[in-house]
Amino acid sequence: MQLLPWTALSLPASSLLFGAAALAIGVAGTTMTSTADRLADRTGLGEAIFGAVLLGSATSIAGITTSVTAAVDGRAALSVSNAIGGIAAQTVFLAVADIAYRPANLEHAAASVENLLQGALLSTILSIPLLGMAGPRVEVFGIHPFSPLMIGAYLFGLHLVAEARSKPYWMPRQTAKTKEEKTEEDVPEDSPETRRSLLVLWGRFLALTLAVGAAGYVIAKTGGQIAGRTGLSSTVIGGLLTAISTSLPELVTAVAAVRRGALSLAVGGIIGGNSFDVLFVAFSDVGYRSGSIYHAITDQQVFIIALTLLLTGILLMGLLRRERSGIWGIGFESFLVLVLYFGAFALLLAGG
Repeated sequence: MQLLPWTALSLPASSLLFGAAALAIGVAGTTMTSTADRLADRTGLGEAIFGAVLLGSATSIAGITTSVTAAVDGRAALSVSNAIGGIAAQTVFLAVADIAYRPANLEHAAASVENLLQGALLSTILSIPLLGMAGPRVEVFGIHPFSPLMIGAYLFGLHLVAEARSKPYWMPRQTAKTKEEKTEEDVPEDSPETRRSLLVLWGRFLALTLAVGAAGYVIAKTGGQIAGRTGLSSTVIGGLLTAISTSLPELVTAVAAVRRGALSLAVGGIIGGNSFDVLFVAFSDVGYRSGSIYHAITDQQVFIIALTLLLTGILLMGLLRRERSGIWGIGFESFLVLVLYFGAFALLLAGG
């Protein structure tokens, strides 16, 4: 039973609900970022790890809902395009956050071994859907063996990232523009005050996660109604409109984190969240009942996956090169990401 008759909504009503949900995400997402920053300090996980695992997954609820719902409805193109298109969109959001941070290139100031490993993990996991699509048609109960493999690869990658934080064998060189993590003043960890404060923070983070998820669900539903009236292909709708719509929490939290000076949280939240978002394909494979969803991937979805790999590779080069300032005061990687992303979707739009 649907909460609202989404298909009966007029275009003005859908647009109004879309805008209200986006505003709710803006308010809740900003507060979520400050809460996540404090939890990263209190738990000792650090901004990069907390951003990658908890903030990244918390802001992905709407995207998971959209992809899995589309898969259950038999719309494989929309499901995969939303999953991978969201990763491409969120990489662009990192370029937007770079524009918002004026002292230096964001990738220069927030360089860390954790973020580099997250980028490598993302590239690795992104290759698995391509292997599943191009390889033999193998499935067990309609699920491709690569789906559990993808989940296992993600969990193992998180283990490597956590290990790199606790036992780093090398670190990026510190410069005058490097922004180190700031922690709160030392407080006795076992004191009742600290425990109460930590419970309050976790409760607030959970409540904000649910609020962002609910608003993201409304955006996904109303965005789908708005997009459905344009006559565009499912790949363009999923890869562009619903992907950007359900990724708004990542944009809000990334910009909010940059303005708070939590640069590793912003970069880790995007790159780590992108690694988690690839798992949407594995979850959708379970929901898609017409066989394995990998075998339903078309050339247009391959195009989006290849674009996302390209953007991730450019981002990794930016993290390694650490240019202090480039075109328009941002790094070369942010400039290229913006040009390639909008150029690629202009090609898709031109092709229908």
